[in-house]
Amino acid sequence: MFFVSRLPLRRRWISAGLGMIATVSLALPLTLPSIAKVASGSTNFQILTPDQAAAGLKSGDWKVLDVRPVPPLDYIGGHVPRAVHISEQAFRGPNGRLPFQIWGPSELAGLLSRAGISNKDSVLIYSDGNNVLGASLVAYILEKSGVPKVAILDGGLSGYKASGAETTKAFPTFNAGSFKPSTVEGLNIYLDELLPLVGRKNVVIVDPRPKAQFEGTDQTFIRNGHIPGARNIPWQLLTEANNPDAAKSNPHKLKSIEDLRALFVSRGITPDKTVIISCSTGREASLQFLALKHLLKYPNVRIYEGSWTEYSASPHPVQTGPEKSPAS
Repeated sequence: MFFVSRLPLRRRWISAGLGMIATVSLALPLTLPSIAKVASGSTNFQILTPDQAAAGLKSGDWKVLDVRPVPPLDYIGGHVPRAVHISEQAFRGPNGRLPFQIWGPSELAGLLSRAGISNKDSVLIYSDGNNVLGASLVAYILEKSGVPKVAILDGGLSGYKASGAETTKAFPTFNAGSFKPSTVEGLNIYLDELLPLVGRKNVVIVDPRPKAQFEGTDQTFIRNGHIPGARNIPWQLLTEANNPDAAKSNPHKLKSIEDLRALFVSRGITPDKTVIISCSTGREASLQFLALKHLLKYPNVRIYEGSWTEYSASPHPVQTGPEKSPAS
């Protein structure tokens, strides 16, 4: 059975394939519940060190989500104490037009409720390795859902273990939450809003995909390349993924705020500009969104959720090859 919202086409979502999401109740109402509007800027986002996370867990301050896209036995084999596992993949699906789109507010509310989360809970998220992008994506989704306090475990599960913090094989017991459908508008940008902004001097589009995808030599998509004028800042540059000290190399650990600021400013990404982040499906973009908006406090940052999945299927201009300088 399908339930379609009455929002304009660009904002429609379709409740399809719910059978693939084990944590969502199939007993959906015949009419959609009301969706609360939450003011933008109401989420407090943090990066917690393993020590801070361990202290927060002992005090009971945080609900914990393990969002690793892993086989069940990996979670069963060890996880952060009290962590409930929901794969990052459970938060997205087809919307009737595009794949891998974030579920609508009612579906997310059901998913989060089954994980024991209510609207006012503080939620700590972690994954591991390159899947930091899944953690950042879920953090963005929680912000969009109006969760007041969200954090990512710096270093992920590997960093947590390396710090000496204990993991467990015990399964947490918890009651279902009562998450009411909520949404924060103004965090994402739709294609029809994006198009008039392309090429404006006070607007910069950041593309965190790998170089081959950005330049169009990778032939994955319907059309390949990037949005004209976009700047290519691969997401790994924000992390310790390429730390020359192998012992410190960890793509789930962010660089210092000072290093992040220097990186973006050196590429012309400054706080006076409107920054739009577009990647493949919105997953890679989420990490740079959180860094710019919350850690560096840039005032105007938005994610193009449709990203290259949508843009490549549209008739709008595509640029290929290396990044063009603003003056070219």
